[in-house]
Amino acid sequence: MPVNSSEITPEKVYKKRRSLIAAGLGVLALPLLDRGYGLLQQKQEEKNLPFARVALEPSRQNQPLEPTPYETVTGYNNYYEFGYNKDDPAKADKSLITSPWSVEIGGEGADKPGIYDIEEIKGEHAIENHLYRFRCVEAWSMVIPWNGIKLAEVIKAAAPNSKAKFVRFTTLNDPQQMPNADWAGGPYVEGLTIDEAMNPLTLLATGIYDKPLEQQNGAPIRLVVPWKYGFKYAKSIVKIELVEQMPQNTWWLQNKREYGFYANVNPRFDHPRWTQATERIIGKLGRKPTLLYNGYAEEVAHMYPDLDNRLYFY
Repeated sequence: MPVNSSEITPEKVYKKRRSLIAAGLGVLALPLLDRGYGLLQQKQEEKNLPFARVALEPSRQNQPLEPTPYETVTGYNNYYEFGYNKDDPAKADKSLITSPWSVEIGGEGADKPGIYDIEEIKGEHAIENHLYRFRCVEAWSMVIPWNGIKLAEVIKAAAPNSKAKFVRFTTLNDPQQMPNADWAGGPYVEGLTIDEAMNPLTLLATGIYDKPLEQQNGAPIRLVVPWKYGFKYAKSIVKIELVEQMPQNTWWLQNKREYGFYANVNPRFDHPRWTQATERIIGKLGRKPTLLYNGYAEEVAHMYPDLDNRLYFY
């Protein structure tokens, strides 16, 4: 059933809207944010595009979604480029330069490749709000109010052709801006099938809680795929390629036995070192049962015809 507005977040936290125009600029002073909000809203209205269209995801299996506090979402992160401990990324020096920021969109599957400034991307596409469950492969979870653009809209603008079978994402790898940039031997790479990338749930996020993404959360633009484990959510994206061959994503190359390409949330298939049947909710006591496809089976199960095929999970 739909999420009631009273279930989304406390009024004092979520009542006021913030601009997404500064997603690549860090957290700015409130007056500048409000002015940027007005400019972006005006620009999108001129293009007949809705701004911050609310499309909160329905709760599955009658479980109301309670957003994880902003301080927790920004303070408990995996981002190895800024440290291995959960609080390292939040404590790291804010060394990432997020403005200007460009994203290259191309590959052999794109008939209209190009390099786009992030502000250009945000100006051309509607910014939406989505409340999604987040499930880490380490068996912990959050609920996050994302602000972002449907990935499908960006892909359509690149005019995909018959070679666009997969989408490969490459993230920034800069030792001058990231103290642990080369932990994986190169840039972080992730991938989706074209059908997964075109699914309406898949986002290119530019903010959370109506605030720009912070460095530790993958500023200024990151992938969000709510039915998959969190390592699929590529952060600080600099390149999106439409390709014919399945990308070899970073964690799959690190350990094929534990991290696969699809990495869909499924309580029936355990990680080799721990159970996936339950999860720990960050900020709360105890554990809860893990939902198939993280609760989004209705929207995504059609892409995986064989539920017993372990390939779809590892």
